[in-house]
Amino acid sequence: MKTPVIPPSSLLILGTFCRLPGRRQSFALGGAAAVLGCCAAFAAPSSSSQLAVSADGRWLVTANIDSGTIGVIDTTSRKMVREVSVGHRPECAAFAGPSALVLVTLYKDDVLAFVDTTSGAVLERLATGDEPYGVVVTDDGKTAYVSLDFPGEVVEIDVPGRAVRRRFPVGHFARGLALGPDEGKLYVTEFYSAALTILDTRSGKVIERLEGESADNLGRQVALHPHRPKAYLPHLRSRVTNAHGEGSIFPFVTVVSLNSDAERRRSPIAMDTFNGFLAVANPWEVVLSRDGKRLYSVYSGTNDMHVCEVIDDDYRELSRKATVKVGSHPRAVALSPDDRMVYVYDTLDFQVRCIDAEKLDTVALVPCATPPSDAAWVRGKVLFNSALEPMVGRRWISCSSCHPDGQTDARTWHNPEGLRNTTGLVGLGHTLPLHWSADRDEVQDFEETIVGPLMQGRGLGRGKAHTALEAPNRGISTDLDALAVYSTSFEPTLSPYAAGPGKLSEKAARGKEIFQREDVGCTRCHSGPWYTDSDLGAHPFRVHDVGTGSGDTTEKMGTKYDTPTLIGVYRTAPYLHDGSALTLQDVLVDANRGNRHGTTSQLSAEEIDALVEFLMSLPYETPSR
Repeated sequence: MKTPVIPPSSLLILGTFCRLPGRRQSFALGGAAAVLGCCAAFAAPSSSSQLAVSADGRWLVTANIDSGTIGVIDTTSRKMVREVSVGHRPECAAFAGPSALVLVTLYKDDVLAFVDTTSGAVLERLATGDEPYGVVVTDDGKTAYVSLDFPGEVVEIDVPGRAVRRRFPVGHFARGLALGPDEGKLYVTEFYSAALTILDTRSGKVIERLEGESADNLGRQVALHPHRPKAYLPHLRSRVTNAHGEGSIFPFVTVVSLNSDAERRRSPIAMDTFNGFLAVANPWEVVLSRDGKRLYSVYSGTNDMHVCEVIDDDYRELSRKATVKVGSHPRAVALSPDDRMVYVYDTLDFQVRCIDAEKLDTVALVPCATPPSDAAWVRGKVLFNSALEPMVGRRWISCSSCHPDGQTDARTWHNPEGLRNTTGLVGLGHTLPLHWSADRDEVQDFEETIVGPLMQGRGLGRGKAHTALEAPNRGISTDLDALAVYSTSFEPTLSPYAAGPGKLSEKAARGKEIFQREDVGCTRCHSGPWYTDSDLGAHPFRVHDVGTGSGDTTEKMGTKYDTPTLIGVYRTAPYLHDGSALTLQDVLVDANRGNRHGTTSQLSAEEIDALVEFLMSLPYETPSR
């Protein structure tokens, strides 16, 4: 059927057809489309997100991380029409142009799924490389770009051909993506630095890298202004020298000038003081209206959304209009094509919240995912991500501020007991006791942290919790037990350095032989399926002085430390309790001058290289329990 020709007079009368400045030369067609029955050609959002809105605004898709599904919502009826199983940990979704095809990144499967949202069929599972996170698609739906977290790459996808076309190195831990107005530039955020890398999509070369402050951290997403050369990055600042919750973690939206001649390229805005001193925690996503006059930002720790007016003066940048309370753990925000509806994904309520953009009232709550069957696990995740009471008293910080999704924040903190490098939580239930000083024998002992100076919460133990290493805290509080269930649920995926399940490269196999040699001695501490000698049955617990503690003048608990697992060590730099080793080679050479951390001084450069290759390949097989 031919699209009806709309007379210019009708456009003027209806006032619904306008050219949008920037945003990829897009057009908007509002009420006239519904009246005349034609298909509106809206531009898709240019930023990677857990929420995807179709080109005509009729459909909304959610990437449901915990359920391994996508939810397909009819925005007219405000109902979920289907939930489609896609794989493990879907992070982001994007419509392929003006079609029903949605592309979904599956972080733990190393796959990009092609899903027909009309039928619910998964048409293709394309191997992308390791840890695909963000995805954006060109307006014609023919080309997609996917960020690969650990390799720090972007892959270009031929959508009709369902094939990887090109790969581009862009730095380390690439996550957020946004396509520029002419699709000639791709903007990429770096997770652990909130740096912004600008990639030329035609040549595949990095044009520019815009660094932030050394404290900038956890940059997951970026959004572009529709007609000004500005990018907006939500992120944290991790101030490692302060061990109090109100002084260590801060929420920011940094406005980046994309004009290379600008006097100031990055303008960081503290979103706590900006909000009249109502602290918010863990900024996740931002989105701008099509006219560029309004910005929305969501905070997963305090369940808030800021509504900001965008100021066109290159100095103040943003002015707060309102703060809206939303649901549990909001991780995504999107707009309808006419900007009249704000969609917020309350991920731990497993629903999309539909908010009237003018009145800022919630008009509908739409279920979008089947919750996991383990209610204790869900409750534990709520607590882990919460910066509210009873977990936190001052709203700035949550467990996930330092352990995002069970990973590390890549920081070494100046804690009261001394320098402490943040560890990942993979395998936590298999590597007890806890902490570098082995001063906790169960996750429930973290009640001490919850009520202490860092988090300052009321606590979960109702005053019945014991001091760490005293009587067990398990069983005194369902919430403490739920927090333990969630915290010990993180399981590893195979290392990208492995040659395949259960397989090592030739070089890594040589490294394994070296690792197991008696004269090298690695296995004396890094033993068993989790490569650690941590053992709750050993009394006192096994700790070791490997010569790294004497350089820390702030150390209060002695210079012997628990043996960390080597599973997943490829992505947990820096290393050692004080973060003093930036690479595994540093661990084996520069930080081991006296052969106290294994006997490695006699190894040749080639042997060290092979040993590092083996360590980077862990796990190459699933550890036994």
